Amino acid sequence: MPEEIEIDTDKLREAIDEEIERDAGSLLRAIALTTAILAALAAVASLQAGSSVNEALALKTEATRLQAEASDEWAYYQAKGLKAAVIAAQKNVWAALDKAPPAELMAEADHYADDQKKSKDKAEQLERERDQKSAQGDALMHRHHFFAESVAFLQVAIALGAVAALTRKRAIWVGSLLLGVAGCGLFAYAFAH
Repeated sequence: MPEEIEIDTDKLREAIDEEIERDAGSLLRAIALTTAILAALAAVASLQAGSSVNEALALKTEATRLQAEASDEWAYYQAKGLKAAVIAAQKNVWAALDKAPPAELMAEADHYADDQKKSKDKAEQLERERDQKSAQGDALMHRHHFFAESVAFLQVAIALGAVAALTRKRAIWVGSLLLGVAGCGLFAYAFAH
């Protein structure tokens, strides 16, 4: 029987192990770098999300204050309308007696009509301001949702990056990158709008 030829594979195995370690090291560096970039972007997106929601809440609070002022003006408008109705009833009494109403009664009626018009104009202006502030708040809340979704995508991408580093699987890292790109896209969209 022929003797088996022995091939020394120890050096070959060492060379393969060194190559794997070198390749894994560069993969780990790439994963660490991309994860750090994604974490920085997530931090900025998180700050933007918080800032936009705070500004939206401030605008909504301002809209509520303006609504309260408008309601006060409408109440004043109605009160002046009631006083004008009382004056009109008094004028009718004078007319029923075939007498001219006193001049101060006519001046008072004009005064109430003028006050009522001013109240109506002011209430309508306050309502326009309220609607404007409310619309701005709604737009900021809409923007906030995109920032928040961006943060969520970036956080999942970071978590996948950690899994990729632990398992040293390039496919998981690619998944992390894809989610990171989606998060960056949402961030850019929210920032641009």
